[in-house]
Amino acid sequence: MITKFELDKLAEKYENEYFIDSDPVQFPHRFKSKEDIEIAGFISSLVAYGSRKVFIKKLEQLFDIAEQEPLNFILNFEEGILGDFNYRFGKTDDFNQIFNIMKNLYSKDGGLEKLFEYSYKNVSTLRNLRFFKTVTDYFYSRVKSGAGQGFYFMIPNPENGGAMKRMNMFLRWMVRKPPVDFGVWDCIPQSELLMPLDVHVARVSRQMGLLTRNSNDFKAVIELTDNLKKYSPEDPVKYDFATFGYGVSQD
Repeated sequence: MITKFELDKLAEKYENEYFIDSDPVQFPHRFKSKEDIEIAGFISSLVAYGSRKVFIKKLEQLFDIAEQEPLNFILNFEEGILGDFNYRFGKTDDFNQIFNIMKNLYSKDGGLEKLFEYSYKNVSTLRNLRFFKTVTDYFYSRVKSGAGQGFYFMIPNPENGGAMKRMNMFLRWMVRKPPVDFGVWDCIPQSELLMPLDVHVARVSRQMGLLTRNSNDFKAVIELTDNLKKYSPEDPVKYDFATFGYGVSQD
């Protein structure tokens, strides 16, 4: 198993401003207000799958449509503004539905932080899938009939047992402190964060001896996070940067 010293060195090396330029976290870094940052982060996390080069290009297009004003875009969202914007599973109507629900969230229900804070207060842990389900149920209860595969891919049902990778990535951005992350939310302790697990992170974590489970599912997320908490109980997700760096060094 990789040592704490090796992990800490990798994390320190890659958690810096140079990481931002090639990562989807670059988009919320364009903004200053908490609301713009969290909306930009949430939108970026929805689209952050598939080819990094392709989805970053798509996000550039989407933020151009939003005129680089995320909060204003959501508060004044109207169907038609997206044109025929789509990305892989996410068709235009899927994005229309998500943004309309976010419009309701920000105009009536206090925004993303309030939604996640309410969910965390109910269960006091991200390890209980009810934490994620409270969030996704907000969207599911307001979606119009006929929502497509893309809607449910971008807002996944935690009861399916998936890793919830993009939502955990978004939470890392919001909760952890700079320079890469933002620390604009204090409603969830960073010690409670879970590792954003994708195929790359899972492969590298197995090479490091930090993950034994074969499936890249929510149980694997818990196993990996628990092993990382042995090295840093207060901030296990900082090692997301170490898995990235280890993968780079092996390629």
